[in-house]
Amino acid sequence: MPQVRPSVAAALAAAAACLLGACATPPAPDTPRAEVLRAWGPPTASYPLEGAGQRLEYASGPYGRTTWMFDLNADGRVTRARQVLTESELFQVQSAPSLDRQALLRWIGSPGERRGARGGGETWSWRYETNDCLWFQASIAPDGRVLGASFGLDPGCDGPSDRE
Repeated sequence: MPQVRPSVAAALAAAAACLLGACATPPAPDTPRAEVLRAWGPPTASYPLEGAGQRLEYASGPYGRTTWMFDLNADGRVTRARQVLTESELFQVQSAPSLDRQALLRWIGSPGERRGARGGGETWSWRYETNDCLWFQASIAPDGRVLGASFGLDPGCDGPSDRE
């Protein structure tokens, strides 16, 4: 049986928990970290916040269209819970000045796809809830700077067919 990397295993566990309905309701403010982990499973990533806080990421995977972020204070209690893969959030990312790779991850979470780009950089892509066949992409320089972000056509969608 092939071994599954821990990050993949965490993503699969989070997706399984969501499918079973555990992700239907985000935790309320002041929920302890242990209760979040019991209900949602291990996060797909976590990020440090100012004041010894922590942000827990629950991404729904490469083809998923949701990523929940739960902010915890220094006492390990939820202060905010939000779904970040929304057009509103993505428009804010698009217009944010001078982001770097870590700030982008902390803001909208792990991309569904990473591809190498010319000059040694990368292009990161996120699917999000939309009725259009779009995804959100960011160009990352080799030094970690975000060079730009935009909406583009998602190659995973079925395009129009010229066959009858």
